[in-house]
Amino acid sequence: MNAVDLLFYFFATLAVGGGVLMVFSRHPVSAALFMIISLVSVAALFVLLEAFFLAILQVLVYAGAVMVLFLFIIMLLDVGPEGGKVSRLKLITGFAGCVSVGILIILLLQLFGTGIGDNSSWPSIEMSPYVNGESLLFSTSIKNFGYGLFTKYMLPLQVAGFLLLGAMVGVIVLSKKSLPTEER
Repeated sequence: MNAVDLLFYFFATLAVGGGVLMVFSRHPVSAALFMIISLVSVAALFVLLEAFFLAILQVLVYAGAVMVLFLFIIMLLDVGPEGGKVSRLKLITGFAGCVSVGILIILLLQLFGTGIGDNSSWPSIEMSPYVNGESLLFSTSIKNFGYGLFTKYMLPLQVAGFLLLGAMVGVIVLSKKSLPTEER
């Protein structure tokens, strides 16, 4: 076992441990800090894979900008020591989320189980210097990364964009404070 293997096991354990601690943390600020630890560990794993561009993006975009946004939202919602208590609204929201995920899984199973999801109906990526047969050439250049991101992986990119849009709408709805109505 060489030093790279030891570093891989260290950063992988740190990433998984940070994720588990983030999920089980009761205080939102400490959960955000555990998430930062996990994201920086994933960036270190990218460095071990010699994907330096992805490592820099991981640190700048996710561990930097997104986590600052999360901490800003936590401060905006004014979550204090009572933030860990479960309310009726949280239970209803959790139940609705579980039902939505279940329906999504059933729909995906139906889609891919009936043969609708086979790749024969999708147009193939045209041959270019960046594509070798069915798979993209492995390279550390940004041009290959961008080509793959906007051709072969366009659907996951758009799905991630819609998820972020939904999260933004949810934050806006949660951050609006309802004004008490005056009784006359």
